[in-house]
Amino acid sequence: MESHSAEINLVEYGVLWQKVHDMNRKVDKMERQLEQLLELANKSKGGLWFGMSVISCFSAVLGFVLSNWKIY
Repeated sequence: MESHSAEINLVEYGVLWQKVHDMNRKVDKMERQLEQLLELANKSKGGLWFGMSVISCFSAVLGFVLSNWKIY
């Protein structure tokens, strides 16, 4: 494209428009994938906290039983 020309080259404009359109689709796809990734991270975080609370309760009960268990 010549810098001093005031005319718009329709072929180059069409190519540029197509590239922008393709990039918009890619960005939309990346946004959807990022949302899915965040959902997965939040699900695993909930599972982690649930697992930690179960193990904590189990160890507290086990500690209580072992500390009060008297061998005769």
